[in-house]
Amino acid sequence: MGEENLEILWPFVLASIAGFSTMLGCLGIFIPVKKKDEFITFSISLSLSVMIMVSLFDLIPNSLPSLGTGFKAILMFCLFFFIGVMMVFILNRFIEREKGKSNNLYKLGILSFIALVLHNLPEGILTFMSTYHDFSLGLSLCLAITLHNIPEGISIAVPIYYSTGSVAKALKCTFLSALAEPLGALLAFIVLKNYITETMIGMFLILVAGIMITLSIEKMFPEAMGYNKKKYLILGVGVGVVIVLASLII
Repeated sequence: MGEENLEILWPFVLASIAGFSTMLGCLGIFIPVKKKDEFITFSISLSLSVMIMVSLFDLIPNSLPSLGTGFKAILMFCLFFFIGVMMVFILNRFIEREKGKSNNLYKLGILSFIALVLHNLPEGILTFMSTYHDFSLGLSLCLAITLHNIPEGISIAVPIYYSTGSVAKALKCTFLSALAEPLGALLAFIVLKNYITETMIGMFLILVAGIMITLSIEKMFPEAMGYNKKKYLILGVGVGVVIVLASLII
């Protein structure tokens, strides 16, 4: 295999590894659990802390420089963040209309699935572009993404499994979310490599941050609190913070 082919292959490989690490979150549904409420509380609180931390300390800081400076940058940030916030409420209303209001845990899993598909797509683009230009940078990015993708997989698999009892549904949704990352890499190679700009990626990541923060505060936190297992909630948040800090250090 020629050197040019390897330059294209490695970005796909690393984006796929980072993306499909999300599937490791599915392992949570195969763990024999005696205390179901405690496990769900821990899983949700772990996931929400990862989503908030990734948004505040990764997505937003890395997006801001691409928007420039001054009033226009502030306006663009507020606009795309607000669009992300509104998307959560619109999607929630749509899911309620289709599935009813009773199963909050199922809605949480579906909303997490949608949020993470949107999150993983630009991550795949970033991983491809970074690895294509600098392999060591791409490798570091892959390891960092892998660390926080595992609890993000939990945020899809555990709610869907415990609300439906279906392993197949949990695996399918988590797999489709994971697939978004190599799909983003493919888009970067075929379509976007010569056209995508840092500003476009920045705006999209701010939108995703708006979705993830709103989903965490508006849906995930009340759901975790509803089980009245505060010790496990605090433990989950703490573990999530450690995971994201580790990924940022890498």
